[in-house]
Amino acid sequence: MTARSLHCARGLAAGASLLCALALPSIALATENGATITPFGVLDFSAGMLPPATPVGTVGVRASYYSATVQRDGNGNEVNNNFDLTVKSYALAYIKMTEAELFNASLGFGAILPVIDIDGSLTVRTPVGGIPIAGDDFAIGDIQLLPIMLQWNAPPNLFVNASLQIQAPTGHYDVNNPFNAGVNHWTIAPTVGMTWISDGGFEVSSRAQLSFNTENPDTKYQSGVEYLQEFAVGQHFGPWTLGVGGYAYQQLTDDTGPRSGDGNRGRVFALGPAISFFDPGKPVVSVHAYKEFGAENRAEGYNVAIRIGMSF
Repeated sequence: MTARSLHCARGLAAGASLLCALALPSIALATENGATITPFGVLDFSAGMLPPATPVGTVGVRASYYSATVQRDGNGNEVNNNFDLTVKSYALAYIKMTEAELFNASLGFGAILPVIDIDGSLTVRTPVGGIPIAGDDFAIGDIQLLPIMLQWNAPPNLFVNASLQIQAPTGHYDVNNPFNAGVNHWTIAPTVGMTWISDGGFEVSSRAQLSFNTENPDTKYQSGVEYLQEFAVGQHFGPWTLGVGGYAYQQLTDDTGPRSGDGNRGRVFALGPAISFFDPGKPVVSVHAYKEFGAENRAEGYNVAIRIGMSF
């Protein structure tokens, strides 16, 4: 199967990949309270391919599970604080690609609505002993708006897209709760995705994102600029794609405001198996399971997700 025919067959798969940029919190020390800013572990295969233009658009859902019992400090050492975090997230996404063009690219837009179920606890060490802290939240998270999405198909085997993501502070937030579904500030995140598929069906995909955060008005804390690189490498076997995916996260600038300490710059990496299935006329299904490592100023845990999407 050629790369061009693979692109036609995987148009819906690409839609599921990008439209499922759905929420997955990853709480630790980096950024304010280590709270979710933008999702990790969203894309794997087809990161450079947006869905086709269809009458209704592309709809996707995603369910994910994140678990961590380790927090690491700025030197990568485990923090002895009885940390325990479980996050279950569910999201609905919609993407509408149009027949219009901009900069010689297909033009589209979209939105993502997450629901977050988060439960966490830890012990804060003080000179007079440990203070246990726990909290939970089950509520709508911060909606992500995609006002502009551009898709270029560069022959013979390369597919590139770019989009602007605006994360609005619509999620539930209580300044007195250590674990919240929302982060109470805006985030502007430009992204660029790329997919290359050989004539033999070997795929390399990646997406890069920069996140610029505004100040939390309730705490006067502003999280630094974040860089996220997601990737996947795999082989197509008929309707199946099997391979390895993961992500690399690095905070580029210091946090500012109360409790910002030495800047709280975080980082983490993740790697694990990824698999997707797509048969034309049927929904695309994608699953991955990642193990995080190399964390600094963040939690270090496991990320498992399933995504389903289809164009209409």
